[in-house]
Amino acid sequence: MPLFSSHRSPRSGAGTPASHGPTAVPGAKAGYPASDHAGNGFTPGGAPLSQRHGLGGVHVAPPPPAGSAASALLKRYRPLQTRAAGGFGSVEICLDGRLQRRVAIKRMPLASPYNRVSTETTATALAEARTASMLQHPNIVQVIDFTYDSAYAYLVMEYVDGMSLEEFLARVDGHSLTYDEAACIADALVQALSFAHENGVLHLDIKPANVLIDHSGHVKLADFGMATLASAAGFGGARGGTIGYIPPEQLNGEVVDERSDIFALASVLYESLCAATPFRAGTPADSLANIEKGVIYPSNLLPDIPESAEDALLCALAPNACDRMTDVGEFGDLFLANLGNPREGRRSLARIIARLTSDEEEEQGGETQEAARAWELDPAEGYLGSRTPRARFYALGAISGAAVAVTSWTLLGDLGIADPLVHALTAMGIGAGAALAPQMGSALTAGGWLMLILNNTPLLSVLPVAILSFALLCAWWLVWGRLQPASSMAFTVAAACTLACGSTSLAAPVVAALAAFFLAPAHAATSTACGLAFARLLIAAHVAGGALPLDMAARALFSLEFLIPAAGFSAAAAGAGWMLERICQARQDSRSTSLTTILYLLLPVVSVALRYLAQPMEIASVPPLEVAEAVGLGCLSSIIVWICVYLLGYKRETPEGDRS
Repeated sequence: MPLFSSHRSPRSGAGTPASHGPTAVPGAKAGYPASDHAGNGFTPGGAPLSQRHGLGGVHVAPPPPAGSAASALLKRYRPLQTRAAGGFGSVEICLDGRLQRRVAIKRMPLASPYNRVSTETTATALAEARTASMLQHPNIVQVIDFTYDSAYAYLVMEYVDGMSLEEFLARVDGHSLTYDEAACIADALVQALSFAHENGVLHLDIKPANVLIDHSGHVKLADFGMATLASAAGFGGARGGTIGYIPPEQLNGEVVDERSDIFALASVLYESLCAATPFRAGTPADSLANIEKGVIYPSNLLPDIPESAEDALLCALAPNACDRMTDVGEFGDLFLANLGNPREGRRSLARIIARLTSDEEEEQGGETQEAARAWELDPAEGYLGSRTPRARFYALGAISGAAVAVTSWTLLGDLGIADPLVHALTAMGIGAGAALAPQMGSALTAGGWLMLILNNTPLLSVLPVAILSFALLCAWWLVWGRLQPASSMAFTVAAACTLACGSTSLAAPVVAALAAFFLAPAHAATSTACGLAFARLLIAAHVAGGALPLDMAARALFSLEFLIPAAGFSAAAAGAGWMLERICQARQDSRSTSLTTILYLLLPVVSVALRYLAQPMEIASVPPLEVAEAVGLGCLSSIIVWICVYLLGYKRETPEGDRS
């Protein structure tokens, strides 16, 4: 059975690198004329590329007889379906017999029927194409093997189960992308090209058919190095690329470099947003004329397009290469600055592809594969955040609800609710309300405490405490508690943990850990301090049966035993929050940092240090059990931070509440 059949699937091109059309062509190395690039065989550093692959200049061994490479591949790969067929090559979906996985094998003729190509040129182009295609990057289609005989070259690639951007645009409403979807596509392609350019490799045939999107919305760029091989084989002459996407210098056979890829990338993104190929034409001359004429301003077609995105497209599509940016990362920074959310765009692409492929499978009598799609963990969102975008909101509500339920149970008992069923149902109801609105949970907790002390303390003695506390609590709630659910969560967690442990110093590490993760550094410090101060007064009233005269409140707040841990852990919360922000930025920039280790050591060290500082005159008398307790609580706090990062991701955000 031949490896590549003439049968063409009705799903042509879906999920695999599409073949080049008749205009596909040259090269993969920066800074060389497009007219002679396919045959010069030199790397950017000046060394002959053929020598790097043992070709020994132009003295190369003759290739194996025609058909021998296909016979060898058939021993391992079993053809399943033809996905693309054209003038320059075809793509076959095969089953890898060893690893039991699908692969895509692209077959490319080494000579055009209309051109005679020298053996030396073909051998050099093969070596260069092999080098360019072996780039390893998450946004580049992985090449598994590369072989050839005297008639064809065979590229064995990973199988991308999805569709090309060309197919996607042809099938979606409006034939264009949303800003979020365009941001996702652009971010992936910029990363792929940045990596390739850093390794001295140009693509030179960026077009929607070479942009692949899988079922999870992940974007990959295919066919690195294939333009070189197409040019050497005599397809499309020496100009290369695909008319409508390549820049003037490539059309004219002049020097090409990174700016040529930037032009093609901008053409693809312009088409993706505006539903029109800016320089589509039937001939290279007509395409050149369109390029010289210039594009219609994107804002004329999309009035709400961000100015930075339009500026990036217009600069990258300049006819003169000298007027374009020289680095694809610079283009990406400007284009993506205010465009959209790549994460949301990826989700949208995944949903639409699932729907499109599901509809297609139903038409063909097949079963949908949407439920079988692999779930992918995004470290920025965490285990839960990768599954649902509302994970942080749910986690915040669950913590707040549990804390308010515990506090309400204690306060209701102190207020004299005797019936166990009423006691439990009321506490659970208040906790459920706090889970839905953490801001109301903190207000209810503060209100219950005020009722407790007013009911159990002589009026003249409690009035100063009640008035001052009410004023401060209202100020805190209006500034922080009402606007930031996480601040209310820290407030109620401080109360619940203090009641459970019997001491604010034992509760402080947990409060600081949660505040640091959910809040900005300054807000984390403020919320920790306010929560611990309220918890100190709450536990004092609880121990005294609800009574809290002024002198007792003053002794509770103004003692070193409370002030030192409260101040220390408030500062630790701010420090941990700052470290989390730096860690998030470092990971977004793909940089390593030692702050992660320091972060996890911070709370245990602070916990032990503050235990000693709270008893400065009696350091030698601090029992070892208390030190072990401090270390344990500090370690528990570090574990809490780690769990939060694992479940909810390292991305930093400040939750917002009702701003009405």
